[in-house]
Amino acid sequence: MLLSGAGGGLSDGVDRDPRLVLVSGKGGVGKTSVSCALALREARAGRRVLLVSTDPAHNLGHAWGTALGDDPRRVLVDAGHVDAVEIDPARTVQRHLRTVGESLRRLLPERMHGPAEQHLELARDAPGTHESAVLERLAELVVGACHPSSAYDVVVVDTAPTGHTLRLLALPERLTTWTESLLANRDRSERFGAALRGLGGGEEHVDRDAELRRVLVRRRDRFAGLRDLLVDPERAGFWLVATAERLPVAETQALHTQLRALGIPVRRLVVNRRSPADGAVLTARRAVEDQHLAVLADAVPGVPLTEVPLLPGDLTGELALAALAEHLA
Repeated sequence: MLLSGAGGGLSDGVDRDPRLVLVSGKGGVGKTSVSCALALREARAGRRVLLVSTDPAHNLGHAWGTALGDDPRRVLVDAGHVDAVEIDPARTVQRHLRTVGESLRRLLPERMHGPAEQHLELARDAPGTHESAVLERLAELVVGACHPSSAYDVVVVDTAPTGHTLRLLALPERLTTWTESLLANRDRSERFGAALRGLGGGEEHVDRDAELRRVLVRRRDRFAGLRDLLVDPERAGFWLVATAERLPVAETQALHTQLRALGIPVRRLVVNRRSPADGAVLTARRAVEDQHLAVLADAVPGVPLTEVPLLPGDLTGELALAALAEHLA
C-alpha cells in the first residue's frame, strides 16, 4: 500500500494510505521502530517524509543513530528523503510562554506586567501546560506539512504511549471550544467598549482588543485545522501497534474504541514481535499469542492486520529498519 502523493489526492482503483499516519499503542510495543520503518519505506518509494515524535521519552534519534531536536533534520536520503523531529516539551513550553508574555505586555497596562510574569512562571509547570504547548507545536508541524503546497508527501507521527496520546487528541476540540467561548466574551466586551468610546474613551483599548482577537483567532484556527485533519479519513489515520499479549491487546481494544468515539479513523493494526513456532517453548508461546490475536481481531473488525515476526538484533540503523519495513508492505 502506497501513500498519497504531494497533492494528497487518491488514484482511482489503488488503495492508498492517508498522507498523515499516526502510530500509537502501549509503551514498549515498538511504535518507534514501526514509525521509522514506515518512513524509510515511503522514502525508498520516492516520497518526501516528515517523521515527528511526540513521546517525551524520544527514541527517534537512537533509531537513526543521530541526535535530533525540535527542528527537522534529514536522517535519510534515498529516492525520497526523511526529515525527523523530536518535539522538545521544555523548549516548546519556553517558546510558548515567551510568545504569550510578549502578547500580554502589549495587551496589558504597564502596572499589570509584573503580576502577568508571575502568573506565567507559575503556569510553566502547571498541569496541562506541556500538553497544550506540545499540541500547538504538533499542529504547527503537521497541518503545515499536510497542506497541498507542502514540501512533504507523507507525515508519520510516532506518538507517546496510549494515555498521553488520548489526552493530546482530546485537546484540539476542548481548546477550540474554549477559544470560541473567549471570543464570544470578547465580542460582548468590544460592544461594551464601543459604547464607552462613544462617551469619550481612547483608542488604546481598541488596539488591545484587536490584537487579542487576532491572537485568539490564530490559535483557534490552528487547533481547528488539526482537529479537522485528524477526523478526515481521506487525509489521516492511525496505525495501532501491539504485541500478542494480554495487556497490549486490551489496551489496543480500548484505544480503538476511544479513537472511534473521537471520530478518528484507524487504518491498520500491526502486531509486532510474533514468536516463531520453533521448539516446544516457542510453539506453546505462539499458540497463546494466537489466542490473543483472535480476541483482538474480534474486537477490531474490518481493520487490516499486519503481523511482524520477532527480528534479530536491535532495530537501529537503516539496514535493520529496512528489514522491518519489508514486513509492513
